[in-house]
Amino acid sequence: MDIYSTALWHLQKEVALSALAQDLISLNKNSPITWCVSGNCFSLHKEHDTAIKFFQRAVQVDPNFPYAYTLLGHEYITTEELDKAMSCFRNAVRLDSRHYNAWFGIGTIYSKQERYHLAEINYSRALDINPQSSVILCHIGIVQHALKHTEKALKTFNIAIANNPKSPLCKFHRGSIYFALGRHAEALKELEELKEIVPKESLVYYLIGKVHKKLGNTDLALMHFSWATDLDPKGASSQIREAFDPSIGRNTTVVESPASPAIEDFPSESTSGLQPEALNFSNLPDDSEDSF
Repeated sequence: MDIYSTALWHLQKEVALSALAQDLISLNKNSPITWCVSGNCFSLHKEHDTAIKFFQRAVQVDPNFPYAYTLLGHEYITTEELDKAMSCFRNAVRLDSRHYNAWFGIGTIYSKQERYHLAEINYSRALDINPQSSVILCHIGIVQHALKHTEKALKTFNIAIANNPKSPLCKFHRGSIYFALGRHAEALKELEELKEIVPKESLVYYLIGKVHKKLGNTDLALMHFSWATDLDPKGASSQIREAFDPSIGRNTTVVESPASPAIEDFPSESTSGLQPEALNFSNLPDDSEDSF
């Protein structure tokens, strides 16, 4: 039920998750699973302080339950309490050295701290345990790109997409790398395929617009920038101005789409923002099963 509740979290099914939490509380208040489910319920409602209290209760009920520490750690990441999060993940791997979610969490903390080499090491430990996870592979590719190991990152994304051909996160970052390498035709093909998978993600249209601008297709660039603005009026406008006048955004960072939850909001597998060419991507329904 704890894993099922995480699935409901990713699917944003608030009513089903609330009902599950209430059922488990009425059945057994002495189970850590009950409090993990309740914590996920409050996490989904963005009540992070309450969620932390419930995850802490799960740890108190059973101090030897690794998943409770992991969920608590990811909630601490959401509230930027990274030291507490690290302590939780270390407790989880102490109890179960094959608990890959916790190794992933440690990697996430190092990634947020821009200690990308250590992030890659811990993500790789998670991958050794769960080698088919496209989500883990994608985050390894992100930190490899941050370390300027671009060709290595591209190979990692290729493997991830081979494992999960419709992974929006992986395809977006591979398209971003193609664009950064000047391989515009490949970037455009990747992003057009991605547009079919996530037709309401503004960042996809924005990056397609940037590719068309590089190719000299001004009309197509403006059209895609316009679509990006329609989908995300607040986030895209500054990006579009920067795309046509780089001096505007020389000292600014790329705005993330507010229309859907950021990756670091997820209670299991998450990432932090990197360079503009490795934009955060959100709203990833088909990857959620890899996050348990």
